[in-house]
Amino acid sequence: MNKKSISFEQYFNADEKKYIKALMETSLDEDIGSGDVTTQATIPGKTVATGRLLAKQEGVVCGLSLISIIFKLRTRKAQIKLLAKDGDFIKPGMVLAEITSPAAALLEVERVVLNYIQRLSGIATLTRQYVDLVKDTHAAILDTRKTTPLLRFLEKYAVACGGGTNHRFGLYDQVLIKDNHIDVAGGIDEAIRRVRNKSPEMMIEVEARTFDEVKRAVQMLPDIILLDNMTTSEMKKCVQYVDGRCQLEASGGVNLKTVHKIALTGVNRISIGALTHSAPSVDLSLKVVMKPVKNG
Repeated sequence: MNKKSISFEQYFNADEKKYIKALMETSLDEDIGSGDVTTQATIPGKTVATGRLLAKQEGVVCGLSLISIIFKLRTRKAQIKLLAKDGDFIKPGMVLAEITSPAAALLEVERVVLNYIQRLSGIATLTRQYVDLVKDTHAAILDTRKTTPLLRFLEKYAVACGGGTNHRFGLYDQVLIKDNHIDVAGGIDEAIRRVRNKSPEMMIEVEARTFDEVKRAVQMLPDIILLDNMTTSEMKKCVQYVDGRCQLEASGGVNLKTVHKIALTGVNRISIGALTHSAPSVDLSLKVVMKPVKNG
């Protein structure tokens, strides 16, 4: 499944936006609890301050639209000015957003804002690195379901912001017949046959661990064959044999050093769990001052 736009408003549907808002509320509850005891003791209630979201390293920013969602859960008086957009390449020292707000609210939400934007920007940044490495090929870079529990919508959005393509969002929106399904069902042929009988409208992807399994799978003409942990020479052999009858997806053993060589085998898709389970966060900071300041 691929959602093409990287605009937050267009990417997420109404139900997903409600989910994200509830997630932000839960995150604030986790951090603030019964109250920010430090802020309550040190900051007079009517104090207004401005916070500047600053980049401290290069990367691809993602999650800026969450700032407004998070602040609205604490105050209606925040004035938010975004100076970058999701998907932009950022450099150290860039001001990404400026928020003028009651100081208490600004300090209360600071960590939640940073946690989300740093995490999502890390995923977008790593994805962009992979996408750039295969830009001279026809292979698309895909994510997987190896996401942080409850953050899948946002993490897959970050992949899209980095130029990647979203794989299925869950067990409900695409068939992926994996090795365990095949073993229990009694073989690739039988597994595909059962899926077609049960859900004829669904796109079918099937995992193949050997060239012989690819030969059996292609006779059933699934939409996609997943080449699981194959060498690049094995992938090339499969690409030549399948000859465009199905899309081929490579998975397993993919990293920044191997992805270009894998793409050159001629596979259509490369799925990478590391995009979401191993991306380092991008370093950002929220610098608070006592009066509004202008960017630049």
